[in-house]
Amino acid sequence: MLDAIQQFFTRTLAPQDDANRALTLELATAALLCEVVRADYQTEPQELDTLRDMLQSRFSLNRAAVDELMELAAAEADQAVDHFQFVRLVNEHYDYVDKVELVELMWRLAYADEQLDALEEHRIRKLADLLFVRHSDFIRTKLRVQEGRGGAQT
Repeated sequence: MLDAIQQFFTRTLAPQDDANRALTLELATAALLCEVVRADYQTEPQELDTLRDMLQSRFSLNRAAVDELMELAAAEADQAVDHFQFVRLVNEHYDYVDKVELVELMWRLAYADEQLDALEEHRIRKLADLLFVRHSDFIRTKLRVQEGRGGAQT
């Protein structure tokens, strides 16, 4: 599986210095976002579209590359025993602002299907804690996403 991931990034992004770290970090980020999509055991088309748009925008990839990244990230998340390997990479290489931005992306995914499931909120809370994002920023990002959607939703 890791060979397939490395080949994907080698083909897609033409690695430069620190490429392995950056590519692995992108996969870790995508895998954490996939965890939010899968948290409620129901994957809605709106969630997949939102995830696709996020990855396309964040990593400047074309549609085919994003689809392949999503497939690889989902497979990697399926095989992972826990989130530690992904969280560790993010903690090692993202600064605090990047981690808060990642939590906000998680909230956007959770609300993509117009409703927040308790399992999604629990997953985001757990991941935010593991990323050492302060509770105040966890709440602030949630409120910012809610306000962007036009009101307070549960």
